[in-house]
Parts: sequence; C-alpha cells; structure tokens
Amino acid sequence: MKNVLIIFVMIIVATCTWQHVSADQTLHVTLQLPIKHHLGQNLLDFKEEVEQETKGEIKIKIYPSAKLYKDREVPQAVSSGAIEMGVASLTVFADKIPAVDIFYVPFMFSSVEHVRRATAPDSPIRTAIDNKVLETGARILWWQAFGGTIILSREEAIRRPEDMEGKKVRVFGKTLGEFVKTVGGEPVLISGSEQFSAYKHGVVDAGMTGLTTIRPRKLYQVMDYVSLTNLADIEFVVLINEKVWQGLTDEQRKIMTNVARRVEKELRNKIERIEAEALEFIREKMTAVEISEEELLDWRRATSSMIDTYMSTSGSLGKKLLEEARQFD
Repeated sequence: MKNVLIIFVMIIVATCTWQHVSADQTLHVTLQLPIKHHLGQNLLDFKEEVEQETKGEIKIKIYPSAKLYKDREVPQAVSSGAIEMGVASLTVFADKIPAVDIFYVPFMFSSVEHVRRATAPDSPIRTAIDNKVLETGARILWWQAFGGTIILSREEAIRRPEDMEGKKVRVFGKTLGEFVKTVGGEPVLISGSEQFSAYKHGVVDAGMTGLTTIRPRKLYQVMDYVSLTNLADIEFVVLINEKVWQGLTDEQRKIMTNVARRVEKELRNKIERIEAEALEFIREKMTAVEISEEELLDWRRATSSMIDTYMSTSGSLGKKLLEEARQFD
C-alpha cells in the first residue's frame, strides 16, 4: 500500500512538472534574413502578440541573419527538434516534397490575385502543402509573403531569355535551377545569406532573388542591374516542431494560431507596398530594367516546357496542385 501511494505521488509530481514546463517556456526561432527585413518585422509582431496574450507563459527568441542555420538546414533542424521554430523558403522542401515548387514554375501565377487565392489558408493548394509538410515532423504555422522573383546582373542587363545563355546564375531552388538550364544558363545553388559574397567575388554572373532582399543584404553594392521579370512567386513559411506544438496547452495553441493568422494577413495585405518601397530605393542605387510585353512573351515561350518538367518530378500531388492552379486562369 505504501509503494502504491509513493507511485501515485510521483505521478502527480511529474504531471505538475510537465504542466509547468508546457505553460512557461521559450521558443527559439531561426531566421535567414536581417531582423529589419519585412519577414523579420512580421516575426517580431508575432513574438510581441504571443508573449502579451499568453501573459509571458511563452517567450520567443529570434536568431536572425542565419546565425544558427542556413535556409536549407532549417526544415531538418525544426523537424528533428534541434530548434523549436524556424523560417524557411518553401522551395527548400522540394527535395522531399517536389510538388511545393508549384510556386516556382515560371509564370504559373500571373497576378497578385492568383497568388492570394493559392496561398489562402483554406485553399486546396495551401492545405495540401501544409498537410504534406506536417508529415516531416514540422508544422507550418503561417506563410510569409515575400514577393516576386527578379534577376540581378552585373555590367549588362538581362532582358530576354538569350541574355542568360552561358551565364552562371545564383538560384535558391531546384525548379528555378531547371528554369536557368532551360534558357541556356548554369544554375548555382547559393543560400540567401551567402549572396553578397558570391556576387562580390564573381562566383556567379547573375542571380535570382526578391526585390526586398536587395537593400538589407546590400546587394546594390555588388550588382548593377535589376530585371523586373517577376517570373515566380516567392513564399516563406514559419515552422514549429510538431512535438513542441503538441506539448503546448490548448489555449496556447489557440492563441498562437490566431496570432499567426493575423500577422500573415497583415503582411499579405501590404506586400505590394513593401515591394514598391523597395523598388523606389533600388532605382536610386541600380538600374531597374522594365520588361516589355514582347520580352515577357519571349520568356513565357522559352520556359513553357517547365510545366512538363514539374509534372514529371512532382508526382500525384503535383498533378493535383497544377489542376487547382489552372482554375485561376
């Protein structure tokens, strides 16, 4: 009887300890970009609201500028539990889930409205991707709008597909790498935090990135031209380890979900303004190359085979996502 009582007391103590750990903890987040970038500011908004609404039970510590992990390392770090949370480009999941690169198929989403519909929390495309990523052990809390893909170059502007021929081009995903090959270039996979060095030392001749990275990463110091191709939509996702998520209380999960939805919507609603402000700064430092309708048609024609490439590598999930995306036309 005495032993039974001791075991009972131990269970109560263990339960109380787990409740305390679950109710009061710090979540560490790895971020690839500087905290001043709009993804960093969006993450700060989330941190402040969660800490306030949980009355300090949950604290969030952000590690910006890839201090802990590079972009491609984030999914494994979060899913393994090496860190509780992380921000990563959606395309870094393409090795395990090729279908996520639907957003990087050139000109797949031809308008801001199409992007909004595809990335809406209840859209079939978004839901399918979120569910597939969850199988890796990491849960997507929210998506972060990043903007369109542009091309940086030095010495000469890139206007048409043939201008890419023979050039080494920085890319940040497999499908964008195929895009570069399709137009005669040589793709080089380089993480976002290593772009400046790669451009400065001539590792590549050109590079693909987003408008909003140019200022915080000081890319205007090492490149001359920005070609406004807007050839693909860039999406980032904020991840949390699934075991950590399940270890939170129902109320904590509810608070974090609601805050995530709010900050996601706020960023999505202002991404066009953010890009416009970034372009205004860029025009003072670099030459912004407007792409004409005729030139844009050349890009579309040159990369039309990319849909078949995507279909051949993305399996049944890719077929499903492509069917959904085509309904936007």
